[in-house]
Amino acid sequence: MSVSRPWWGGSCEYESVALGSPEEEALRLISFLASAPTPYHAAHLASEQLLAAGFSEIGEGGWGDPRGAHCLISGGSLFAFLVPPETGPSDGLTLVAAHTDSPGLRLRPHPDLGRAGYRQLAVEVYGRPLLNSWLDRDLGLAGRAAVRTGGGVEERLFTWAEPVARLPQLAVHLDPGVNERGLVLNPQTQLVPIWGLGEVGQINSRVAAILGVEGEQLLALDAMLWPLEPPALAGADREFVSSARLDNLLSCYCAIRALVELATSGRAARPVVVALFDHEEVGSVSSTGAAGRALPQLLERMTLGLGGGRAEHLHCLSHSRLLSVDVTHAANPNYLERYEPSHLCLPNGGPAIKVNSQQRYATAAPGAGWLVATCRDMGIPIQWFSSRGDQPCGSTIGPSLAGQLAVETIDIGLPVLAMHSARELGGAQDPNHLIGALLAAAAA
Repeated sequence: MSVSRPWWGGSCEYESVALGSPEEEALRLISFLASAPTPYHAAHLASEQLLAAGFSEIGEGGWGDPRGAHCLISGGSLFAFLVPPETGPSDGLTLVAAHTDSPGLRLRPHPDLGRAGYRQLAVEVYGRPLLNSWLDRDLGLAGRAAVRTGGGVEERLFTWAEPVARLPQLAVHLDPGVNERGLVLNPQTQLVPIWGLGEVGQINSRVAAILGVEGEQLLALDAMLWPLEPPALAGADREFVSSARLDNLLSCYCAIRALVELATSGRAARPVVVALFDHEEVGSVSSTGAAGRALPQLLERMTLGLGGGRAEHLHCLSHSRLLSVDVTHAANPNYLERYEPSHLCLPNGGPAIKVNSQQRYATAAPGAGWLVATCRDMGIPIQWFSSRGDQPCGSTIGPSLAGQLAVETIDIGLPVLAMHSARELGGAQDPNHLIGALLAAAAA
């Protein structure tokens, strides 16, 4: 049984274009966000942008000399590397890591439910979304499917970009104390979307029709709901980007844009590897997650392809740096008591270096100092994020990758409001700031 390269039935909207003004890059980010409702779509769109810039796609059997520009898709993850011709097996790398997944609601294997004359969907909460933000929104359905064809089992991406489902909130008349008590949702009984009226439906047959196959050809789904409200520039002066999935497609977009610019301009001072991982929101322990072996194996194969062995590989890692790029918390003016008062981060203030003494972030002074100096030389603003001592701190893929690879790691990210909401808010100037910081780091 073979599994083919994913197909999603669409074409990439991106071309290999030079970096634009802050608003132009924000609009390109918006296009990326609108076209990437799932990690699988995000990885595929990123690869299309790289292919348009001259990268070549490699498969498991296509490894050889890694010099040049190459990319590899694995499910919802993407790995890309740019290796100058003069690179040796002991040369250090610039590594950039981010994640493609976002918290949300995913279909169960048997998704069809129904009560009181409604067709409903059985979903499971993925990660830690702000559940209330998913109420009263028009929701589409997207993901990947395993489809039986004449040649075996084929993986296909699909997008059902219509208001398929909805989670209607209980009217205030029937829950009169909700505004005083606060809304608490039971994920098993109160997060069951409606998608129609009548007898229990066959959602899989609808997906099969979208894919253009017979119902019995559809073998399995990785499907998720997504808010249909399109991303937009927001604020009276268009200062913000309002969208779902800024965590963490914002970082993914910037990493790919920086890599394309490096490939087309020849500015990379040494090899650059970009890793966009799936499953960060649920702990990263998977074959395509940052706690797995995907990146260490790729880096070792790169060393072998350059003619080196174990000693050269270890020397390479000891002279490498990793930028772990994930969004961070922008200060919410209505809840300032939840933030460390001397570390308030704002949208459009540039990337924030994230520090935590409990190693929830992997940043240490030498790496942070190098990045501050590098960005300062390029005129790129830098902020610092540290959480309150009485407030739990989130984490990133940075500590996991630092522990696996033993490389100097700096956790950075752009500030956003309403993190893990179905609608997040970031700064419209910040994509340019982050792209500039990544370019400066790769050229240093």
